[in-house]
Amino acid sequence: MSAREAQLKAREADLDLVMVSPNAHPPVCKIIDYGKYRYELARKEKEAKKKQKVIEVKEIRFSPNIDENDLNTKLNNARKFLAKGNKVKLTLRFRGREMAHIRESRHILDDVAEKLADVATVEKPSKQEGRSVSLVLAPVKESKK
Repeated sequence: MSAREAQLKAREADLDLVMVSPNAHPPVCKIIDYGKYRYELARKEKEAKKKQKVIEVKEIRFSPNIDENDLNTKLNNARKFLAKGNKVKLTLRFRGREMAHIRESRHILDDVAEKLADVATVEKPSKQEGRSVSLVLAPVKESKK
């Protein structure tokens, strides 16, 4: 029907004429309550957001002179985060004179990534950012059988 007829019918029913798909030929319109239509769209968007899984990035900081036991504690925390499905950002922070030994300390991050290789993959390799060197690990995707 013509647009004029459709608008007259919508006024008679005390509803709105809403263009559902303007790109179709001819355009498709509906006679509905526009407020209710917007409310339904908002509810559908909200439901879709609820079903999404938000992946957090957890940060674990190290210093270049970390001891073995402290390193193991932080490794266990990283394993827990990865088991929950979060990404882990490992940061090696340098202070003062430690800045002169950045190259010698990079092996710490590489060792940690190697120890976590069974549960994580390196998403972003180690990179120096100012006074720190960071590395991002993502949980390993399990293949479905």
